[in-house]
Amino acid sequence: MKVVMATNNANKLREAQEILAPLGIEVISQREAGADVEPEENGSTFSENAMIKAKAVFDIVHCPVFADDSGLCVQALDGRPGVYSARYAPKGEECAKLLAEMQDIPEEQRTASFECCIAYIDENGCGTFGASCVGRIGTEARGTNGFGYDPVFYYGEKSLAEMTAEEKNAISHRGHALRMLYEVYQKRYGEIC
Repeated sequence: MKVVMATNNANKLREAQEILAPLGIEVISQREAGADVEPEENGSTFSENAMIKAKAVFDIVHCPVFADDSGLCVQALDGRPGVYSARYAPKGEECAKLLAEMQDIPEEQRTASFECCIAYIDENGCGTFGASCVGRIGTEARGTNGFGYDPVFYYGEKSLAEMTAEEKNAISHRGHALRMLYEVYQKRYGEIC
């Protein structure tokens, strides 16, 4: 089976391909499918933004499409950066800004979660589903793997950026949500593998 991912983010596309390929689903980028669009993500929730992206691409390609909208929600910051995670700081400066903003927050108040919502559309309809990964914000950035806030988001004793792709995908918000996508595919199209 083949599905289009409505994204221009190479890191998200790579993670989706790594997670879904062993399940028998080929993920191609929206550009590969002929949809060179960048819809405005003006929703107030992850679900709304994911659906905006999925619908924009589906309206062009008319085949199964999914989109991910995700972000980091920090309890001590009243859920920020949330849906604005990608726009919280200039690219590459997200971790430094977050660490500076949290420098006086004690360990027991550094709980955070990565949230992911997947919107899926095909000729039979559409739907959304979400997943999360709960951890904490560390006091320093560690690791060179991953992207975005991975170096400061700790799950157990490791930051996500210290984990292998397999370790991260097994516990991440996106990994959980993409496995839900696989279940949707199974229900709609029968056994895939």
